[in-house]
Amino acid sequence: MKILVTGATGFVGGHVIDELLKYDCEIIAATKKNTLNISTNKLHYTFFDLDNFNPQENYFKKFNSPDLLMHLAWQGLPNYKSLFHFEKNLMSHYSFLKNMISNGLKNLVVTGTCLEYGIKEGCLSEGMITDPQNPYALAKDTLRKFLFELQKKEGFELQWIRLFYMYGKGQNPNSLLSQLETALQNGDKEFNMSEGKQERDYLPIEKVAEYIVAISLQNKTTGIINCCSGNTVKVKQLVENYLKENKKKIKLNLGYYPYTDYEAMSFWGDDTKLKKIINSLTIFK
Repeated sequence: MKILVTGATGFVGGHVIDELLKYDCEIIAATKKNTLNISTNKLHYTFFDLDNFNPQENYFKKFNSPDLLMHLAWQGLPNYKSLFHFEKNLMSHYSFLKNMISNGLKNLVVTGTCLEYGIKEGCLSEGMITDPQNPYALAKDTLRKFLFELQKKEGFELQWIRLFYMYGKGQNPNSLLSQLETALQNGDKEFNMSEGKQERDYLPIEKVAEYIVAISLQNKTTGIINCCSGNTVKVKQLVENYLKENKKKIKLNLGYYPYTDYEAMSFWGDDTKLKKIINSLTIFK
């Protein structure tokens, strides 16, 4: 199987590449980093800048006619409130994906976000009506709807993977645990954060990558699929667990930052569809 991965050197993409290398497949890793010159029998990096998308070019042919596209790329994160997401990203990503499909792509995987659900408490299942509350989530949710409409006219399989919360090596410097690491390295006496009572569905990035690949390499379960743990942890507890595991200490300045205005206080993903996929693959048993 020949797999094209966009966003291949991003936080998620880098770990997905590592996971794919465990399988018998040829990987084409598309990235904006044009300094990469890596090629093996299984993995080939190629330069791709979606900001300079050319609608006249046949991208399916350009990328050597892949059997599967795992579209993990997305610019402008973690600035969720920038209008850039739907003023620019939305149409450039849709145009690229439509170009791939119109020219022969049959299997597409795209990563979405749990923020598509909007401000909903409790367990979030894939059949819920979406109500995104920031430009990033709105753009992702709209891209999904565009692709579902395109799917009615074109013969391709689509898996829309809604990512929840992730942590681990390579995460954005502005993420919670990255900022905590920086504070510890700097020898800060206090770490500023929210009150930390919000409950979130977290997974280590290695597990996220494992699940993304598991979802992508099967076609019995398609459509929207939550990539989640099915459980919650309070943000304050997440930070305390990190400090305990790394044998570090720092005073937590709770309540320094307000809670976000586009998320509920407590929510988690329904992992029923995900478990069905994992349980059907002997490698995960």
